[in-house]
Amino acid sequence: MRGILSLTAFLAALSPAVATHQGFNYGAFFTDTTSKKQADFEADFNLAQDLQGFPTGTFNSARLYTMVQPGATDQPISAIPAVITTNTTLLLGLWCSAGPSAFTSELAALTTAMRIYSKPFTDLVLGISVGSEDLYRSSATGRSMNAGPGATAVEIVEYIRQLRERLRGTPLERVPIGHVDTWSEWVEEGNREVLGAVEFVGMDAYSYWQGKMENGVEQAGRLFNVAMVETDLVVEKVWEEGGLFSNKTLTPVWVTETGFPVSGMTVGKAVPLAENALRFWQEVGCGMLFGRVNTWWYTLRDVSRGTPVPSFGILGGSMGGQPLFELSCEKKREEGTCDAE
Repeated sequence: MRGILSLTAFLAALSPAVATHQGFNYGAFFTDTTSKKQADFEADFNLAQDLQGFPTGTFNSARLYTMVQPGATDQPISAIPAVITTNTTLLLGLWCSAGPSAFTSELAALTTAMRIYSKPFTDLVLGISVGSEDLYRSSATGRSMNAGPGATAVEIVEYIRQLRERLRGTPLERVPIGHVDTWSEWVEEGNREVLGAVEFVGMDAYSYWQGKMENGVEQAGRLFNVAMVETDLVVEKVWEEGGLFSNKTLTPVWVTETGFPVSGMTVGKAVPLAENALRFWQEVGCGMLFGRVNTWWYTLRDVSRGTPVPSFGILGGSMGGQPLFELSCEKKREEGTCDAE
């Protein structure tokens, strides 16, 4: 087994052998809790694909948290027709922290989407995540932070089984199924059952929230590197023990959430500022991720209707969605540490 990798070795290990996907996370609601419509998703997907400093279409993937349109029980979220009109690839999400009945609604909405939108929809699906940070919310740390309802490893594995059963014989039968959680939960021994059930590991990592550590922005790259390497080492260890879903190859680790806030409260030594978000984008996004590993950044913009605290959006709330800091990775490309095209 490898020891902890240096940052240089880590970057070398991420050199792409196949095409990677870059995009953003998209919730079903605005900050003021108004539910998003198809046109709202289309506007954001188009903004992402035309991001300043990158060739058109570089950021052409979307990660969703739920399949269900707010206020419905089994109707697909309005993001689905929006990805079709904008040719945006999808990391689907099925919310699984609201109990079995709610998860049944997620499955029903997915089935409905396959029936209504057919091949134009299913051809865009890169993977399906069963849940998002459910293990964290159900952990002692999550409970102490009043993070909300979660789901246990046993529950998540059962939901994954139900999804595989539902997809059998459908166009999505061979799409990889995974789970998204914080990197600190993936390395927990008690969560190995989930690791053994997934075909990709969705890793969320925020140095900003690591307030008990030296987490100033100058340490952000190092902390992210530790998170990625520790997660990779756990996957490799379980692989060597024969405990992965498929032991023919290592289960890939996808970066499903990371970012740095432009405004909000200071956590530890992490100060939310546009200049700090710029440094994080350059060091972690341009220097480590884009063009190297499937990445869904948090987030494109979150101030369209109200401003969350903290705010992680890289674009302002105007219709034009102007960047809040310089986004181009040109300097990192010149250094040979960015493969985004």
